[in-house]
Amino acid sequence: MHQIQLTDHVYSLVKHRADQAGFTSVDAYVADVLTQDTTSDTENFDYLFTPERIAHLDKISAEVREGGPTYNMDEVRSYLDERRAEWIRSNDK
Repeated sequence: MHQIQLTDHVYSLVKHRADQAGFTSVDAYVADVLTQDTTSDTENFDYLFTPERIAHLDKISAEVREGGPTYNMDEVRSYLDERRAEWIRSNDK
C-alpha cells in the first residue's frame, strides 16, 4: 500500500469535495479520482457532476422551462468576447 502526502490546505479542499460527492473518506475519494484518471481511455467527467452542480443545472432547466432567458451562440460569443476584453484591460499593467 502506498501513501500520498497532502498539505493541510489541499487536504481540506479534497475533504470538502469528497463530502460533496458522498465519499466516506478522503482516501476513497482520492483513489476514485486517480482510478478514473488513469484507467479511462476517454475522458470521464462524471466526477464534476456533484449533487450541488446537478441541483444548479436542474434549477436553470426549470427556469428555462418557465420562460427564463435563453441565449444563441452569437450572444454567448459576444458576451465572452466582452468579458475577455475586460479581463485583458484589467490585467494589462
